[in-house]
Amino acid sequence: MAVKRALLSVSNKEGIVSLAKQLVELGVEIISTGGTKKVLAEAGVPVIGISDVTGFPEILDGRVKTLHPIIHGGLLAIRDNERHQNELREHHITPIDLVVVNLYPFQQTIAKSDVTFAEAIENIDIGGPTMLRAAAKNHQYVTVVVDPVDYDTVVQELKEHGDVSAETKLKLAAKVFRHTAAYDAMIAEYLTNKTGEEYPESLTITFEKKQALRYGENPHQTAAFYKKPLGSSFSIAKATQLHGKELSYNNINDANAALQIVKEFAEPAAVAVKHMNPCGVGTGATIYEAFTKAYEADPTSIFGGIIALNREVDKETAEKMHEIFLEIVIAPSFCKEALDILTQKKNIRLLTVDFAAPNTKEKLLVSVQGGLLVQEADTRTLDDAELKVVTKREPTEQEWEALRFAWKVVKHVKSNAIVLAKDGMTIGVGAGQMNRVGAAKIAIEQAGEKAKGAVLASDAFFPMDDTVEAAAKAGITAIIQPGGSIRDADSIKKADEYGIAMVFTGIRHFKH
Repeated sequence: MAVKRALLSVSNKEGIVSLAKQLVELGVEIISTGGTKKVLAEAGVPVIGISDVTGFPEILDGRVKTLHPIIHGGLLAIRDNERHQNELREHHITPIDLVVVNLYPFQQTIAKSDVTFAEAIENIDIGGPTMLRAAAKNHQYVTVVVDPVDYDTVVQELKEHGDVSAETKLKLAAKVFRHTAAYDAMIAEYLTNKTGEEYPESLTITFEKKQALRYGENPHQTAAFYKKPLGSSFSIAKATQLHGKELSYNNINDANAALQIVKEFAEPAAVAVKHMNPCGVGTGATIYEAFTKAYEADPTSIFGGIIALNREVDKETAEKMHEIFLEIVIAPSFCKEALDILTQKKNIRLLTVDFAAPNTKEKLLVSVQGGLLVQEADTRTLDDAELKVVTKREPTEQEWEALRFAWKVVKHVKSNAIVLAKDGMTIGVGAGQMNRVGAAKIAIEQAGEKAKGAVLASDAFFPMDDTVEAAAKAGITAIIQPGGSIRDADSIKKADEYGIAMVFTGIRHFKH
């Protein structure tokens, strides 16, 4: 038997007694520490305390117990190195062949709303990561296990082959270094946040695998979905899927975009997204009215779309949704009748998200070849702006309402972006164009006759007056835009010529 001595010291006691008993049956000697030793002893497992091995007591309230040459010599000795073996004999050190360790629950500790700084610090494990790293470094000779999921694999190989294979040892060692790296990354993030430093000299972040994906944006691309361990509960990463097929890479991207838009609204709102852009947004007195407006905004593009609503889906709304093909519906909840209706389609994905979750301050991360762009989220609203009416005519009360609505939407449309709105719904969206007037023409063409009496929102300033000209000819009566162009005067003059009211926000909302 290659494994003669095992060290077991775990915070997560799941399966540890069963593992220890099977190891003892295989003739393995067990050494352990503190709480783990107590659990094993109470279960009748023969176990040697760490202090009996080191000849030194656990001190400093357990902060120091395994940090000892007797332990680390047993972990790090190269078995076929004669000098190492002579040193082990000289210092009466017995090799340790199997290490089963998992760490103090730092993540669970800092997740508590009432956690104190002192409590968080006390849950930073020192001895555990040190043993894990030592064993993983010496994985050619030492099997190291950090996850209870791997207990059965190790026991099975010991029973069948008398040892753990080199391939398994390497996989387990790699898992250990991922685990300790993630653990340290979480501690680093927590302490960095405490200092208030937003962009440190190095950035170490960690994510947990949520699911494998069938493919990425296209079938020839592999992909997976990872979540931030302590990320926002108001997110697709924390959504609960009630029904339907597994989410795809594109589904997740689009669903995230839909959620970011719908959270802009306090009143009942519905958002339809296609390819990361809203194709229809509506608000109303009820969620049915809001969804009806989102649908009527673009009944063609909503086909196969992703829908996000900020109210429970009721029977009436579900019946209307059931009439069309939708990929995903996201909401705080679904009433029973709505679920009965929508689940008749086996593939539609129905998800719930915690809309009551507090907004967490998370940086946006965008990968580029060989690097990472990091920025704070664009959370600015018109409440943060100093609105300035720059034309002779001021917006009417109805226009103000429409302008505020359009501004919330255009913020989430790919630049260059133009949104036309009226009566609590989008009627035209121009997204991702190389010039602003081109985006305006797309939005105006989509709106058609509905453009008359509507308002226009632009994510950035007008470099020339051609967008105002196009808007005026379509019957647009009010415009909201950031302002700040060296040719603002031209746009203002053109708006005054047509009696258009124009508002400057001083806030730009580029989205790439």
